[in-house]
Amino acid sequence: MEEAQRGALRRGRARLVAALRVAPLWGPLRERGLFTRPMVEDVQSAGSRGEQARQLLIDLETRGKRAFPVFLSILRDTGQGDLADMLAAECGCPSAPPQLVDLRPVQLELRGEERPKNVNLPERLSVPVQAESERPQVPPVPVRGLAVDKWNQDLVYELRADPCGRCLILNNINFTTGLGLSTRHGSDVDCEKLEKRFRALSFDVLTQRDLEARDMVSELQKLARQDHSALDCCIVVILSHGCQTSHVQFPGGVYGTDGKPIPIEKIVNYFNGSNCPSLRGKPKLFFIQACGGEQRDRGFVVDSNSPGDEAPRGSVESDATPFQAPSGNMDEPDAVASLPTPSDILVSYSTFPGFVSWREVSSGSWYVETLDSVLEQYAPSEDLLNMLLRVANAVSAKGKYKQIPGCFNFLRKKFFFKCQ
Repeated sequence: MEEAQRGALRRGRARLVAALRVAPLWGPLRERGLFTRPMVEDVQSAGSRGEQARQLLIDLETRGKRAFPVFLSILRDTGQGDLADMLAAECGCPSAPPQLVDLRPVQLELRGEERPKNVNLPERLSVPVQAESERPQVPPVPVRGLAVDKWNQDLVYELRADPCGRCLILNNINFTTGLGLSTRHGSDVDCEKLEKRFRALSFDVLTQRDLEARDMVSELQKLARQDHSALDCCIVVILSHGCQTSHVQFPGGVYGTDGKPIPIEKIVNYFNGSNCPSLRGKPKLFFIQACGGEQRDRGFVVDSNSPGDEAPRGSVESDATPFQAPSGNMDEPDAVASLPTPSDILVSYSTFPGFVSWREVSSGSWYVETLDSVLEQYAPSEDLLNMLLRVANAVSAKGKYKQIPGCFNFLRKKFFFKCQ
């Protein structure tokens, strides 16, 4: 499928999900060779009519060059021409297919000869034309690219619960004086954006503000101990000052308002398969808006007109604090001995380990602002890893001092948010 056709399907997705009548489509989709029976049955198992429509549109992008025009033809054949015209307009192609000439048998006259009077010939010589529906259909070969083979359920996490999961946001703004941890102006802007965004993505959101380290741990453990059996996912968001810490798998740490650090690795392990059995095999997503260290990245010269080449404004702050090595051996031996192989976990960091993470007083952090914008625009059509690439690309273009988000990915499948 051409990129313009994919774009038309994505721009029209909201209207199609709301209005598409899927029941009349199953037969024509199979008869025209776009889908096989197992593919149709997989789409039908997606849930409600709207969820089936959304799944169908995602799958359609993988069905080759002829999928888009054939789909428009099927829409018109099933009385949904208004939707076909909308997609055609989005794609910039003609709103209706050209009409075929009415083919009828024609009489062939033999020039220069007369019919023998005693021979009976048919009045007309006709050439049979095979109907489109009678022609053998050859299933198209799936194309390679960003599109996912969505009928293979082994490659995609299922999000069918409503809500699909719980989301805990820990927002630390005010810190104990004398610790060198400044007030995180603008963090409330980040928090409000993410509350609205994850509620719109069918999550049950709980926000806690200005917690000491032990209270943060208590809230995280409380979430991990809940029964997630009827849910499909879990999200943890932490907005705070950060630092470097010793680690085995997940670098960095975040501060409670009392100045005590909590390793990201410790936070993640509360939700692993050993400590949270009801989330086994389900995606667990962590979004960390905090510094990974105190280095400031000035970037390097490139031959492009990248935006935002100005110096950070006076209202730009960082979440950096110096690296603090743990005293003694802490809990390192126990952590290494009992740490299972992580699975179904993704940790998204606002910045590369060791560097600062920038935040503006009026609009919030670069990372959260961009993440919210990307989720709003692309969540209906793209998987999480692809969207995080967009976030990294956009944030890396900002400011004189550079910042690039990154992630540690242990997901086993593609993750698509559940969109209304």
